[in-house]
Amino acid sequence: MTDVLIADDHELVREGLHRILLNSRRFDVVGEAGDGPATIDLVRSTPAKVIVLDLSMPGRNGLELIRQIKKERPAISILVLTMQAEQQYAVRAFKAGASGYLTKGCAASELLAAVSKVAAGGVYVSISMAERYAQDLHGPAGDLPHQRLSDREFEVFRRIAFGKTITEIATELCLSAKTVSTYKARILEKMQMPHEAALVRYAVNQKLFDEDL
Repeated sequence: MTDVLIADDHELVREGLHRILLNSRRFDVVGEAGDGPATIDLVRSTPAKVIVLDLSMPGRNGLELIRQIKKERPAISILVLTMQAEQQYAVRAFKAGASGYLTKGCAASELLAAVSKVAAGGVYVSISMAERYAQDLHGPAGDLPHQRLSDREFEVFRRIAFGKTITEIATELCLSAKTVSTYKARILEKMQMPHEAALVRYAVNQKLFDEDL
């Protein structure tokens, strides 16, 4: 049996994942967490081979959380299971230390295959995500404006692109409005965009975000 942790802010999702993993008779769920700080506490207190991690949880940026988990427990394999299907998030998750990336629309069989793969020390990417990588390899080379952003700046940029206000972004990311405004200014400067509308047009033209927040 492989020990697995589950970190997701929705209890119903955790229950579903728990049931799928236990029914396979290959995995034992040894702990669960519902927010960022609780996830770090869980990783520190409960040894496991794999953690199935949602990127969007209260109290901590998902990519920062991946880095912290790898710092606390370098040997644990992180399988990201998220609603965020955008390739840019997958790329950043892998760079942060994730071993696998799945969206929550995947089948139970794919989830089990992914957990098995990362538990064995491998890397798992869904077929659809792999196809996107392959398409990008044939695309134009070079440093695109959004690739200059830090992970936190990218989080803010994504929300700006979806029409979120400074206040809404601040609430969602547990930041002050002043801090979000500072990030927005940095984003405009780094991407060399004159205003917020230009950021939205850029996101649409580049087809960066596949679904709403």
